[in-house]
Amino acid sequence: MDYQPLLLTFKLALVTTMCLLAVGIPLAAWLAKSKSRFKPVAEAVISLPIVLPPSVIGFYLLLAFSPNYHFGQLLESVFDIRLVFSFPGLVLSSMLYSLPFMVQPVQAGLQSLPASLQEASQTLGKSSAQTFFRVLLPNIKPALLTGIVLTFAHTIGEFGLVLMIGGNIPGVTKVASIAIYEQVESLNFAEAHVYAAVLLAISFIILLTVYTVNKRLVKSRWVS
Repeated sequence: MDYQPLLLTFKLALVTTMCLLAVGIPLAAWLAKSKSRFKPVAEAVISLPIVLPPSVIGFYLLLAFSPNYHFGQLLESVFDIRLVFSFPGLVLSSMLYSLPFMVQPVQAGLQSLPASLQEASQTLGKSSAQTFFRVLLPNIKPALLTGIVLTFAHTIGEFGLVLMIGGNIPGVTKVASIAIYEQVESLNFAEAHVYAAVLLAISFIILLTVYTVNKRLVKSRWVS
């Protein structure tokens, strides 16, 4: 039994989630308070991965990352970076594919906060950054937890996108979903069952944990 695809899957999910925390929270904050006429356009673009088949996103990212096209050629010639069939390419693709699962819960959480909370903080002399990190974010812990867990779980379950961008390179891009597909094609159902059972168990535990913790956080918030 080769456990490397499982380890690579969790590594990809962890790195993607950490990167999206850094990118998704500021983006969600902007969407939550923005009154720009371009806000619906930004929300539609961010939400595209929810409705588009992964193969569509994977196809266009494959073209963009390919050294045969302008963007990929620029990355390779100037920065010596090749994203196709590489782990960094998987991370960037996963970030784009899982972006709405981080942004939307955080945006909804920020929008649910009363405006008086921010006004009171700034009245007490807190800067905008202090208000955001010390007042607003601590008050949307359930939304933050939901975004983190959904991003992590969604990345674990990716198949079509990672297959198109990363291929099937052992130790580099061969994640668990690809390993399952490979074993099923070879009629090796026993090994495919192990991969699938591990992903099923971990996904269930993750979701059970987030629902349990969120229930407690909401309850404690109402009590306080």
